[in-house]
Order: sequence, then C-alpha cells, then structure tokens
Amino acid sequence: MSRKKLPEPPPIEIKDFGPEDIERGVAKLKRRIADLEAFDPRKAAFERGDSSAEVLARDIRDTVADVFGLRSQEAQDFHFVRIWAGPTYTSMAPEYMQEGYAAGREATTQKIHGLVKRLEEKRGDLGATAVDRVRNAFRGLDLHPRIADVSTDRYDDGYYADAVFAAAKALIHYVQEKSGRDDLDGVDLMRAVFSKNNPILAFNDLKDQSELDEQEGMMHLFEGAAMGIRNPRGHSFVPDSPERALEYIAFLSMLANRVQEAKRRK
Repeated sequence: MSRKKLPEPPPIEIKDFGPEDIERGVAKLKRRIADLEAFDPRKAAFERGDSSAEVLARDIRDTVADVFGLRSQEAQDFHFVRIWAGPTYTSMAPEYMQEGYAAGREATTQKIHGLVKRLEEKRGDLGATAVDRVRNAFRGLDLHPRIADVSTDRYDDGYYADAVFAAAKALIHYVQEKSGRDDLDGVDLMRAVFSKNNPILAFNDLKDQSELDEQEGMMHLFEGAAMGIRNPRGHSFVPDSPERALEYIAFLSMLANRVQEAKRRK
C-alpha cells in the first residue's frame, strides 16, 4: 500500500515594504522590546499561576506575523517562540526557572533587535522618501507643550489620525481650563469663551473694529478646530496622511499658543 503524500507546506512570502510599513513595523517591534524589558523572571518563576511569559510570547508571535506577514520566514521563525532558554524538567526549583526565564528574555530581545535592524536597513535602501521628509519636518516643529505631550509619540508610531485627535482634545481641555468653562464643550465652548461680545478670553484690547475682527476670526478658527478636526475623528475613522497630520497638529499648536497669550477679562 502506497503512503498518502502529505500536502506541500505553503510557500514563503516576502513582504514588499513601503516607507510607512517600515515605520509602523519598527514601532511595533520596539514596543515588544519594551515589554520584554518589563518582564519579571522572578515573578514568572515564583508566583503560582503566573502566565506573563505565555502572554508575552503570544504578543511577540502576533506582532511578528502582523509586521512581516503570516507566511513570512520571520513568522515561521517566531511561531514557537518562548520566553525561556535552557532545559526543562519536572519539579524544577523556582530558582532555576528564574534563570531560564531571564535567559529566554535576553535571547528573545536580541532576536527582535535583529528584526528591527533588518527593517532599518530596508529603510536605508529606500533612501530619503517623502514620508521621511515629512516626519523629519514634524520632529523640527516647536509645538506647544500641551500639544506635543499628547501627539508626538502617536505621530512617531505612525498613528497619525490618533495624534491629531489627541491634539484637538488637548486644545479643547486647555480652553476649558483657562476659561473656567468646563461645563461647555466644542463649538458652544468656543463661542462663549471667544465671542467678541464680552469674551472670557481676549486676544487683544477690543478697542476698534480691527481688533474686534481679529477676536471674531479667531473664535471661528477655534470653532473649526472643534467641529472640523476633533469631531470627525471622534465619530469615525479618518485616514490622515503624515502630511495632513503635520499640518493639523501645527495649526492646533498655534491655537494653543494663542490661548496661552490670551488675557482673561473681568
């Protein structure tokens, strides 16, 4: 009787990386490296029922498959990843288990560093792309601290719409804080705080028509930030490009600077 022929394994697929794929992949892998650095071998060894090693191994496996593709060589290499190095046997003392977890953490960290290096080499092969230039421009912005604190990491990790959304929310919170009107939000907040008729926060002395026009015009800009930038990203997914995100965040930073300069009227 002839043996039944086993099916051939699926062929290895090599992902064609673009600039944004590389940036997002590097950011995800670096988060797994941070998770490994936070992993506690002693806790995993001594605390009964601790599953942190298994959870971390699963997260690493899923991340590698997500970055390189399910059928990539990298995904296959990490398919059986464990946060462990060395032999195992029954009734192993916790002290030896701690050593195994620690050695596994070090070995796995080095492997992921290797994947990061591989992606960074691909980035170098592509040269300075338009996305690289925009991201470098973003890093050169002197953003208002309220905006920088919530948007910089998100932008660097490639979450452009999330960075814009966070910056818009930070601006609105800043207006609420400085005006004392935390009972209002969005357009209603901006009209109450910046109206040229008895505003709470004024951008000038409101002495002539030109200054009144500036106050009213700035009010409309703040209304637009709430209605046209924050609201759409709070209600649905908006696929912001790096260029558009940079423009919006710079605009929101400018408005935050104007809030900082505004004077509260009695």
